[in-house]
This record gives sequence, structure tokens and C-alpha cells, in this order.
Amino acid sequence: MMGKNSSACSFEEKESDKSLSVAGRRIGSLVRQLAATSMEGQADRDGDLRFQPTAGSAVSAFQHLEQAPEDPILGVTVAYNKDPSPVKLNLGVGAYRTEEGKPLVLDVVRQAEELLIQDRSRYKEYIPIAGLVEFNKLSAKLILGDGSPAIGEKRVATAQCLTGTGSLRVGAEFLSKHYSQHIIYIPVPTWGNHPKIFNLGGLSVKTYRYYDPRTSGLDYEGMLEDLHAAPPGAIVLLHACAHNPTGVDPTQDQWEGIRQLIRLKGLLPFFDSAYQGFASGSLDADAYSVRLFVGDGGECLIAQSFAKNMGLYGERVGALSIVCRSATVATRVESQLKLVIRPMYSSPPIHGASIVATILSDRNLYYNWTVELKNMADRIISMRHQLYDALKARGTPGDWSHIIKQIGMFTFTGLNKDQVSFMTAEYHIYLTSDGRISMAGLSSKTVPHLADAIHAAVLRLG
Repeated sequence: MMGKNSSACSFEEKESDKSLSVAGRRIGSLVRQLAATSMEGQADRDGDLRFQPTAGSAVSAFQHLEQAPEDPILGVTVAYNKDPSPVKLNLGVGAYRTEEGKPLVLDVVRQAEELLIQDRSRYKEYIPIAGLVEFNKLSAKLILGDGSPAIGEKRVATAQCLTGTGSLRVGAEFLSKHYSQHIIYIPVPTWGNHPKIFNLGGLSVKTYRYYDPRTSGLDYEGMLEDLHAAPPGAIVLLHACAHNPTGVDPTQDQWEGIRQLIRLKGLLPFFDSAYQGFASGSLDADAYSVRLFVGDGGECLIAQSFAKNMGLYGERVGALSIVCRSATVATRVESQLKLVIRPMYSSPPIHGASIVATILSDRNLYYNWTVELKNMADRIISMRHQLYDALKARGTPGDWSHIIKQIGMFTFTGLNKDQVSFMTAEYHIYLTSDGRISMAGLSSKTVPHLADAIHAAVLRLG
């Protein structure tokens, strides 16, 4: 019996070896054919056929890539970090800093996080595709106001998104799939990420006049003229308040004129609300433009961000609200928003939205938030006045009153690219090449240094 079993095993092993040998020969043959093909491709006299290296090759499949340029805004911080100077100053990135130049976590945010940590019933499961229901309700209420008819009539579809950027991108893809027009008009200038977001979201980007460099103010007539020439149904991007990068906002009368024209032409407004409460210190005042458009019963889109007004930059908390004509349409819109979000990031993160919902739903926390928010806005306004006074005291050529007329985090100084380069090289002050500075990055201690740099740049380079 033992002999028979031994013989059977030996036979099976030989057959297995034979199969492996045949497989090995086949693989070897395939490798030689591929190698020959690759050599033919490289030797092709027309040079059209090229061997593309695979993941297993010694040559990277991405060898052909060129080094991408730094983002024009984030690249300012990269250059700043490399500068060893003890007097360097970063005024490029839009993030709030304290008087000591430090990042700020709001006290109310820490309080909300403590409450969340103490709640042992909380879990870390996936949340719905459209996000936390309570967060969505409270976000819509914050921007549209208490007692908003649109909310009461259930005409608003809201989805939690990845801060303002993600809200804009989801809105762009939704419009490219479901709206009749694929043209969006954006102001000149605007936030540098806007054209990229809308282009990649499937929309064709055109521009309308907004900033007038001669007055350092709004080119109201040019804006109306360009929007009047837009095709019916075109989408129009509007900064809800604290226009980035200029800090120039329309007056309430001008907003009414813009609204009338947009409704007359049948254009679709898409608001970017990144600074509610952070601009003037008043949540209601900074939502004026949005509520004006919603109040006429027409449709619009609103992208919200809680990065600035709650200091939740890294939590990536935002919302997209679409105000519709009826509750039935809003329900359908929400269902289609989910189909946009599901293959993009499936569902949003839970922690940041929970912080926002906790603050907005608690009377005491909400009040404390409004106090901290106004303190931040007031400090920025104070920096504007201090810089204006410092330039005036130095007798710096030019009219600098636009610094105190503009609003929000940024000031469009009017400095040109050469002057900006001079300030960076000689004074180690970092800002974007278009002359935009973040007022939130200034302090009482650094205002004199900035004023000296601007004064020297204007005298040296005109």
C-alpha cells in the first residue's frame, strides 16, 4: 500500500512540475514578445509609437510630468516659511490671526467640543449623503433668516458639503447636469479658485466687470452693462459680502438694481457666502444680499462656509442651499444633489458639522459666538483704520481712503506687481502679486512696518 501511495504522489509531482514548466515557457515567450514590441515601438521611424512603461518598470509611468507651479495664494506662505528674517510678515493667506499673530480657536468652539466629547451616545458611523439633518436646517436658517418664507414653505434643498469650495463644486456639477445653461459669469477680479472650480464642474466661465481701479470701488455701471449682455438663463456668481479679493461690496440700493436686472433677464444667481458675520460683525447685515434675492420668490443657489466665521478652517464645514419655486421641486433637487455627492466623496465628515449644529442650536453658545465673531470683525476694522492713519502720517502719495471704505478680511491696496516684489525683497512682507493683503494678518505692532514698506514702494516705484 505504501508503495502505491508513494508512486501516486511521485506521478502527481511530476505532472505538476510539467505544468509549471509549460506555464513558465509561456510567460517567458510573452515577455520576449512584449520586449520585441517595445523595441519596435522605440525604433519606429515615424516616432509615433512609444513604449509606455508600466508600474513594474524601472522607469516611472509619470516620468513625463512637469513640476506644477505653486498655488498663487498658498505659494505665498511657502515662500514666507522659507524666509529666515525675524521681521517677516505673511499677509497672503485668508486666515484670522490674533493681535499676537497666532491662530485662534474660538472659546465657543472649545465649549461645543467639550459637550460633544461628554456625550457618550455619539458615534462615528457614516452620516447621510446630504449630511447632518440638524446642521442643514440650522445652516439654511442662518443665511436665510428666522421666519424665512422659503424655509417655511419647504422650498429649500440643503446639503452639507466640504466647506465653501466643496459647496461651489457640488453646485457646479449639479447645474452642469440639470440646468439649461452651462455659462457662469464671475466678477473681475474674483477668488482665484472660482474659475477652476466651475470649469472642472462642467461650466463655461465668462466674466463681468466689478472693480474699478481708478476709484478703488465698484464699477456698478460696467457690471450692469455686462450682465445685461449675458444670454437669458446664464448663471451669475455673486459674493454675498466682503468681496474677495477687493473688499468692495455694492450698497443696498445697488444690490436692488442688480437684483432687478438679474430677475428681468432671467439669470440664475449663485451666491458665495464665505464671510457672514465676519465682515461687519452682524450676521443679518452680511446676509442682506442673499435675503433680498430670496425675498422676491425667485430661485438661487447659496454656498456657505464656516471656515472664517467659526474659525473651523481645517474641519471643512460648509453647505449648499438651493432655493426653489416649490417644495416638490426642492425634494427632487435634493435627491439629485445626493447623486452628485455619492460618487464624489460619498458623505461628508461628522465632527465639524456637529460643532456648528451644537453652537447654532444652543441659545447661550449662539450668543457667545456672536460676541466672539464681532470681536474678530472689529479687530480687522481697527487694523484698517490704523494702517490708513499710518500712511497718512507718513505722507504716502495717493488717496488711501479705500482701505477704510472696503470691508472684510482683505484689502485691495492698489499696489502693482513690482511694488509687491519690492516689499517682499526689502521688507520681507508677503502678499499676493495683485496687491491684496489680509487685514486679519496685521497687528498694532506690525502696522508701522507695513506702512513703511508701502511708503517706500510708492516713492521708489511710483
